[in-house]
Amino acid sequence: MNIEAFFDPHTFTLTYVVSDPATRDALVIDPVLDYDPIGSLVSSESIDRVSEFLRREGLVLRAVLETHAHADHLSGSQVLRARFPGAFVAIGEHIREVQEVFKAVFDLGAEFTADGRQFDRLLVDGEVFAAGSLRVAVIATPGHTPACVSYHIGDAVFTGDALFMPDYGTGRCDFPRGSAEALYQSVTGRLYTLPPETRVFVGHDYMPGGRALAYESTIAAEQAGNVQLPAGRSAADFVGFRQARDATLAAPKLLYPSLQVNIRAGHLPEPAHAERPAHFKIPFRLRDVIDGLQG
Repeated sequence: MNIEAFFDPHTFTLTYVVSDPATRDALVIDPVLDYDPIGSLVSSESIDRVSEFLRREGLVLRAVLETHAHADHLSGSQVLRARFPGAFVAIGEHIREVQEVFKAVFDLGAEFTADGRQFDRLLVDGEVFAAGSLRVAVIATPGHTPACVSYHIGDAVFTGDALFMPDYGTGRCDFPRGSAEALYQSVTGRLYTLPPETRVFVGHDYMPGGRALAYESTIAAEQAGNVQLPAGRSAADFVGFRQARDATLAAPKLLYPSLQVNIRAGHLPEPAHAERPAHFKIPFRLRDVIDGLQG
């Protein structure tokens, strides 16, 4: 099994191409669609790099897998699906819960259904499925969001935002229906039960202290040295730490456009009129000290 990583420096996101060198079957995990919030411009530089690699290596794309509905970048899954017909787009089945929450946040109409139908496949915890010759085991790892899953493929596990490099820790848990308690169980009760030599491929790397990019660890290294959740840390201690830290974090810069695309399986919003541009919705709240601006 070969694993090729692509790093997006704008969102600190890792996209992975996993392939079987014998059959040339491949899958892509967490592809990025570029978005410039200043000009509200969507572009495909990141997806182009992945596409060029797939074509250059003669790979057959069988599946595009999302670890969750990302809040910091737009998904490029539909671009890949269009460029490589026959690939399916999949995510954990609890995406329905995330869709339900954000349908209300963005005041989406009846045309948006919160039943997961936008994805080709909804994956169940414990399910093992085929992407060509590649065998993928689904591990539910909620906490960052209720719909997060990790993908166990061969000797590697792709953890999305559940588990980062040991010197950075774990994902935040303050998004709607996120849960530090659930994340603790996901890491200690699910990921840390994998064989210690299992390779861990993380969803983001923020290069703490200015170190070089790193995205591969092992379960043993995480258990021994994860700065937020080493093996043996109590649930109460971790939950208290995670909640205190999350209270200091700003919202991701691409939060609103990302979620509007990603709960749609990577589809961009449709324009209300054929001759006009499509739009993202931006909800807002007024601070208590501001009066008289609505009415």
